[in-house]
Amino acid sequence: MPTPSVPASAGPADVAELSYEQARDELVKVVADLEQGNASLEQSLQLWERGEALARRCEEWLIGAKARLDAARLGQTGGDEAQ
Repeated sequence: MPTPSVPASAGPADVAELSYEQARDELVKVVADLEQGNASLEQSLQLWERGEALARRCEEWLIGAKARLDAARLGQTGGDEAQ
């Protein structure tokens, strides 16, 4: 069974460029690699850090999407709703 590896270019800068779908798909792969338990301690730590960065990226996208939906709703109602 191949040992999981984190791409050499894996870092915060490249995560910031990922779409939601790309970050989500890679996060799923990272979790699967960690669950297999075939990685060394160092590889596991790198995978965990990568997973954390990917999860934050997904959260950023979801927060942005919610803000856009909220703004669209306010625009439809004319912003007259009491909060």
